[in-house]
Amino acid sequence: MIPYAKHHINNDDIKAVIRSLKSEYLTQGPEVKLFENDLKKKVNSKFATVVNSCTSALHISCLALNLKKNDYLWTTPISFVASANCALYCGAKIDFVDISLEDYNIDIDQLTIKLEESKKKKKLPKILVVVHLAGISCDMKRIFDLSKKYNFKIIEDGCHAFAGTYRKFKIGSCRFSHITTFSFHAIKNITSGEGGAVLTNDSLIANKLDLYRNHGITKQKKFFKNKNKEILPTHYEQIALGYNYRLTDFQAALARSQLKRTKKIMKERKFIHNFYLKKLLNLPLKLPTIREYNDSGYHLFIARLDKKKTKKTRLQLVNYLLKKNILLGFHYIPIFTHPYYQKFKLNINQFPNTKIFSNTAVSLPIYNGLNKHQLEYIVRSIKNFFKND
Repeated sequence: MIPYAKHHINNDDIKAVIRSLKSEYLTQGPEVKLFENDLKKKVNSKFATVVNSCTSALHISCLALNLKKNDYLWTTPISFVASANCALYCGAKIDFVDISLEDYNIDIDQLTIKLEESKKKKKLPKILVVVHLAGISCDMKRIFDLSKKYNFKIIEDGCHAFAGTYRKFKIGSCRFSHITTFSFHAIKNITSGEGGAVLTNDSLIANKLDLYRNHGITKQKKFFKNKNKEILPTHYEQIALGYNYRLTDFQAALARSQLKRTKKIMKERKFIHNFYLKKLLNLPLKLPTIREYNDSGYHLFIARLDKKKTKKTRLQLVNYLLKKNILLGFHYIPIFTHPYYQKFKLNINQFPNTKIFSNTAVSLPIYNGLNKHQLEYIVRSIKNFFKND
């Protein structure tokens, strides 16, 4: 079976983890700090806070931006549920903005209209979570300009976009946002097994992130509240309600090892992306487009059936390829259509582009280690499916 995604571990990764396991540290130790330093240098941000998942990263990002009950957080329906769940963790309200059918990211024209309407109703968002779907950046400058006009904070959900760029700025640099989050889940561009990170250029936000990932506990004397007590060297104080969202040292060691070969990883993923673009060009498929000022993270290759050129369905394609031992993915089921979210009473007809996407999109296999022989087999199988169309 050729899956749509798969992790890739080499001997250097294994050696790095073994070295960490043989060290004096198992939970948070020097590897965590080294990984944070390596990461912020890689993306040109001032601060990096690594955590045990991107879900945790999104949660503490919302906390650091002071999202509270009755505040609004907006995001897009086409994302993993964590992009919206982070609002509900804070007791806030959630709303959605439709996607563009050009790149499947947030439709900025629709965002602009919704912001103006919400201003009149005094229901503007406190936070906008923008999702760089498949690794392709949203048009962040336009969104940043809107944030200044309508006074909301921006979190870039960069789960798919690690090592991508926008207008030559690296995703994670936070040039046009307040926070960027990354995922290091097993099938992401680099992995720590499970893991995530928050990048920011704001020292106050960074301090809060560090606090919230570690039970709300500080060991820094300058933040202590009990000034008159005898301070032992091991003294610590809980000064906020936080969580245990820490990354272990051996996970950080794995991610650091993978970080060192980012260029090789991305070169391979870009080759697969371009192979599909070239070989699937004349089929009834709408293939991904990347603006000339972007470079993708190449995490997913999303194609849509062109219903004007084929009568065949997505389900037929998926089942046909499954018989050929090729597993396609789907990213994503619109968030508000999940049973839990149906209590918010959002209708998919309110989001016409999301509706079209959710009936036609598939994710083709793309991962490090997928060889040319397998790629040729995948392309040949897709062409055979459409042969008698």
